[in-house]
This record gives sequence, structure tokens and C-alpha cells, in this order.
Amino acid sequence: MDDLTHEVNLADAGATPAHSRTAGRSRPFKRIFGSLFGVVVLLGLVVGGTLYWLNERHFESTDDAFVDAFTTQMAPRVAGQVTQLLFVDNQHVDAGQTLVLIDPRDFQARLDQARAQQNSAEANVLSAQAQVLVQQAAMDQDAANVRVAEAEALQAEQDYHRFQKINPSAVTRQQIEASTATFHAAEARLDANRQMVGGAQAQVHAAEAQVLAAAAALKQAAANTQAAELQVSYCTITAPVAGIVTHRTVDAGNYVNAGQPLFALVQDDRWITANFKETQLAGIRPGQAVDVKIDAVPSVTFRGRVDSFQAGTGTAFSTLPAENATGNYVKIVQRVPVKIVFDDTRIKDYPLAPGMSVTPRVRVR
Repeated sequence: MDDLTHEVNLADAGATPAHSRTAGRSRPFKRIFGSLFGVVVLLGLVVGGTLYWLNERHFESTDDAFVDAFTTQMAPRVAGQVTQLLFVDNQHVDAGQTLVLIDPRDFQARLDQARAQQNSAEANVLSAQAQVLVQQAAMDQDAANVRVAEAEALQAEQDYHRFQKINPSAVTRQQIEASTATFHAAEARLDANRQMVGGAQAQVHAAEAQVLAAAAALKQAAANTQAAELQVSYCTITAPVAGIVTHRTVDAGNYVNAGQPLFALVQDDRWITANFKETQLAGIRPGQAVDVKIDAVPSVTFRGRVDSFQAGTGTAFSTLPAENATGNYVKIVQRVPVKIVFDDTRIKDYPLAPGMSVTPRVRVR
């Protein structure tokens, strides 16, 4: 038994050195392989980083960008009760399409009254014009009477001078006195008729002034009618431009006031407002190509181009602009809004809404 145990121990003792020698030979290969793998990975990272840098240095990018569009806040120009809404939420509407109807009965009554006053003013103008004709005719008659009086005065004057030249013994004293009286009476009638012509002329001028006054009243009445027609037309709210109706705060039956916001109309045109750092603007120019990634459409890269720069940083137009001349000044890198327009018709296939996050990449070289 002891001999058998001794043999087994000898066998185990002989096997251990052989395994150790095999393991010792494999460790250098593992170390070399690990070192080579590390070098390859490091070299790949260096090459990849270099290529990435060489490529990215041709671009300027920012994640402070969003889809933008003009939004028209729609509000009534008159107060009244909404009788009908002719759109649904988020509906696309065309320019000139009727959207809201307001009860027009009060404004229609005012329009009818204004039209009646205009008709009355038109009648007054016609009456004043007819009065001018009447006064003109009276003046013409007075002028004719002046001519008759002039003829009578001339005849009386001739008779007077004739009697004055005749031998007094050939005519009676009564005839001389009669011719003298007739002559002076004719002169008086002539003066009176001339005064009547002057009065008639004044009446004509007064009638013409009445025409001007009536015409002015007619213009005022016409202006009142036009204003009333506008008030009636304001009871129908139409879309000034094409776009999507959204953010509705009104329903049929509501009483609305003039200037009260009812809904927003987001116009169809879309662009990107990208707030680049001022240190990124050195290489950016209008017309440069832009790759646009929109978070809402991650699978599509849209094409665009730089359109223009805002004439001032974002803080310059804020409600409380920075006052760097007061207090302790801390320099902060400012951002300038850059307008980027789409050169890609595919944007019509996606519901891009203002405010969506965008990552633009501008090729600067």
C-alpha cells in the first residue's frame, strides 16, 4: 500500500513540471497578441480621429437651431357673437378662405341708416343745384331789366336834352319839368335794377355755397356708409394667407371683442433659425450648402443653404438687453441667428412645425 502511494506521488510530481513548461511558453504569445491588438486599436482610433477631424473642419454645426415660420395671430376687428366656425383644428386653409362668421345684424342696421342718410344728402345736393339755376335765372331777368332801364334812361336823357335846347317859348314849362322828371326817374330805375342784379348775384353765390355744403355733407354721408360697410365686412373673418389653423381659443356662440386673439395661422413657408456662436461665423457666408438633420425626421438629411444673418446678436433684441458698460463685465460668447432656407422639395412630405429641433451642418470650405 505504501509502495502504491509512493508511485502515484512520483507520477504527480513528474506531471507538474511538464504543464508548467507549456503554460510558460503560451504566456509570451498572449502578451504579444494583446500588445499588437492594443496598437492596432490605438492606430485605428488615431486614424479615425484624424479623418473625422479632417472632414469636420470643413463644417460648422450647432444644435441650437429650430424650424421657424411666420405665425399670424388672428383677431376680430369688431365685437360680436360668433355664429359659425368654418374650420377644424390644424386644418390647412387657403388665402381668402372664410374662417369665422360674427353676427352682423347690428352692423347691418347701421349700414342701412348710413345709406339712408347718404340718399338724403344726394337729394340735398340736387336741390341746391336746382336753387342755383333758379337764382341764375332771376339774375338773368334782373340783367334784362337793367338793359330795359338803360334804354329807357337813354331815351329820357335824350328827351331831356332836347327840351333843354328848344326855345323856351316853343314849349311849356310843364313839358320841360315832365321831361326832367322822366329823365331822373329813368336813372333811378336803372340804379335800382343794377342793385337788383347785384342782389341776384349774391343769391347765386349763396346757392352755389349751398351746393358746396350739400356736396360736403354727401361726402361725409358716403364716408359713413363706407365705414358701415367695412364694419359689416369685418363680421366675416377670412384667411389673409395660406397656412395651418392652430391654437384655437374660440367656439361658436362665444362673444368676442375687437382685438381678442382667436387662433393662430402658421404660414406655409418654412426655414431654419440657427443660433451659431459668434466664433463660428468667420467661415459662414450666404449661399453655402447646409445639411439639415431634424429630430422629428431622423432618417432624412435635408438640403438647405445659408440665406442671411440677423443684424445683431440674440441678446441685442431681447426684452432686457445686456448693459456691458455697467457693473462687473464677464465676457460671454454671443450667438447670432442665421436664417437657413430649404432647397429640398421633400419637406412637403413631412409635417414640419415651428419649434422643432434641428442640427444644421454648414459646409464652410
